[in-house]
Amino acid sequence: MASLVGRTLGNYEIEDELGSGGMGVVWLARQTSLDRPAVLKRIRPELREHAELAERFAREARTAAAIHHPNVVAVYDRFTSRGHEYIVQEYVDGADLSSVLTRCGPLPPRIASMIALAVVRGLEEIHSQGTVHRDLKPQNILIGRRGEVKIADFGLALDARAAGLTRPGVMLGSPPYMPPEQMIGERVDARSDLFSLGVVLYELLSNALPYREPDSKAEDESEQTASLLKAMQKERYAPLRNHTRGVPRRLRAIVRGCLKANPKRRLASATRIRRRLERELGHPSPVDMQRKLAGWLWERQVFECRGNETVVQTADTSEAFEHAPRTSWAAALAAAATVLVLSAGIVIAKSKLETSPAFTAMAELARAHHAPFLDVEPRER
Repeated sequence: MASLVGRTLGNYEIEDELGSGGMGVVWLARQTSLDRPAVLKRIRPELREHAELAERFAREARTAAAIHHPNVVAVYDRFTSRGHEYIVQEYVDGADLSSVLTRCGPLPPRIASMIALAVVRGLEEIHSQGTVHRDLKPQNILIGRRGEVKIADFGLALDARAAGLTRPGVMLGSPPYMPPEQMIGERVDARSDLFSLGVVLYELLSNALPYREPDSKAEDESEQTASLLKAMQKERYAPLRNHTRGVPRRLRAIVRGCLKANPKRRLASATRIRRRLERELGHPSPVDMQRKLAGWLWERQVFECRGNETVVQTADTSEAFEHAPRTSWAAALAAAATVLVLSAGIVIAKSKLETSPAFTAMAELARAHHAPFLDVEPRER
């Protein structure tokens, strides 16, 4: 198949192919009408004959497009060109949460709480639309270079008010993050996402999963999944204090409340968790949280300057740096070529997309995030 790089599809100039796999192809593009980057996804032509996969692709666009929230990746468009269907979605210039954990290890409770609060605000809107995400995990949570946090990838999302596409006995999702009811193919609702949120928050605080699939090569995949399910049903996981000290009691209580095996015993709603986290953090505004998260991430050099960018710490970000070494800022500033100071706390004087180092870095980040879409396949239970 001929490469689309350098070609124009409607309002989109294809800049780079981010990857291709069993499910489809993903490109980084520029929406010329608004002069902004975008991500294009296309399902493989042969899979359009697979009714379930084709409908899942279409549903991803419809589901995400119906949700308008700053903590959810936006879908810009869905169109057909020469018989191929495309989804166009927001490009988040940053990293996924899995990469942040790899780089930083366990996060301070306040930073982890701010990320969790941003995620749960997004979940609150998702659930208000009658949708269940069903695949919440660090790889599907993006953090931008200005501290924005966004839930991505609605490929497995389910309208809780309608019949699902998944056949009985087929397990879709990421087992360590899935609630027991999803693993055994029972009906899921918003509380299923809250279990996944509890797993993510546990991981943010400890850099470990509460439930891990056994490493034994002697067990086949079905045996590993059965072992994982049994541990979840018995709530057999190490308390957070076994991994890390200093996690506030109320934060530990949120994790325990999310990880209840029985959905009826779980924390009942994203709204309830959002209110608890807001009280724990002192009711920060979204802008204040974004500023502090950006400061903390730049301090640890999770992001790097590109081309002629400069990153400047302003005074009101200092609270986010109470545990951070000061020396790293010298390295960041030494790499700078121009200076721009605004009131946002973290200031980025950005280079053009066409600048080669910047574009390459953007493409690599986007490529890493969209890899799961390229090869996702149903797992038989």
